[in-house]
Amino acid sequence: MSAPAASPPAASPPAASARVGAKDVLGRLARVQRDYPLVQVVFLVGVFLWGAITIDGFSSRLSIYSMLVLAAILGFAAMGQTLTVLVGGLDVSVPQWIIAGATVTVELNSRGWPFLAIWGVLVGCALVIGALTGLVCFRFRIQSLIITLATGSIVAGGVLVWSNGFVSGGPPTWLQRLTSPSSHTFGIDFPQLPVVWAVLTVLAWVVLHRTIVGRWIYATGSNPRAAALALVPTTKVWMGAFAVSAAFSAMTGILLGGFAGAGDKSVGDAYLWQSLTAVIVGGVAFGAIGDYTRTVLGSLVLIVLTTAMVGHGYGYADQNILFGVIIFVFVALYGRERRLRDRV
Repeated sequence: MSAPAASPPAASPPAASARVGAKDVLGRLARVQRDYPLVQVVFLVGVFLWGAITIDGFSSRLSIYSMLVLAAILGFAAMGQTLTVLVGGLDVSVPQWIIAGATVTVELNSRGWPFLAIWGVLVGCALVIGALTGLVCFRFRIQSLIITLATGSIVAGGVLVWSNGFVSGGPPTWLQRLTSPSSHTFGIDFPQLPVVWAVLTVLAWVVLHRTIVGRWIYATGSNPRAAALALVPTTKVWMGAFAVSAAFSAMTGILLGGFAGAGDKSVGDAYLWQSLTAVIVGGVAFGAIGDYTRTVLGSLVLIVLTTAMVGHGYGYADQNILFGVIIFVFVALYGRERRLRDRV
């Protein structure tokens, strides 16, 4: 008697197979995006092409150089914000430190101070106050939003009292050259500041990915309790992150003083929103997700998009609306991703 023939396996419904296939594709895309910021690159190229096609002179050499200089200044402001977000905090004192940097630079330069002394005073004060801010936030478990808001108010008020509410003087000539889009680098027709920014980006990547300090930062941001049990100096990590944020914000003010050619009490107002937006759009998120190279991409996206919108006649309010929509999109994208401590 012959054995019964084996019945063929039941075919999966076409709709279910399509759903599984689409889910696999989206999963692979999400894994690729986690490692490589493809969405940001595609968006940046698309916005640039839109501007180049629709606006006369958008892709000219001077226009590109100007966008690179503005992106470098924004990148300096967003450097510290990147670190504070990576460790799980937020620094809202960025605009006040920028105002302090620009005001103190032009004032002391007009009084004959050497630039190294001006830089030392600004960066030294920023490092000390920023470190104390991080210490208070982490040691007493107080939201960094509250402490940095208070710190920023004290810094801004102190600068206004010191300058009597009136900013006079100008930056050094070499600083104006450094921040000029028409400057030359080692005899080459290329602005100097983007070159400095590129060096900073490489150094930041090395620190975050190739040193023990970088491992401490990611460990603290992903799970501070586990990091402390692993003997990571979490308190010092928070102090360092907020100290660097204050210092880079002050240096951004120095650069803006050179770029604008004068001090201005409102020079830093837009940079709290823009620095945080650059961090979010780049793909840096709370819980030790991302790095500074993503913030660099976010800075470029914002500056190119802003330039294109200005070229089309959109105002500041229109830009804010669009930036808000972009933030919603990227938060929805990254907010659904599991934190590092949940993936290990």
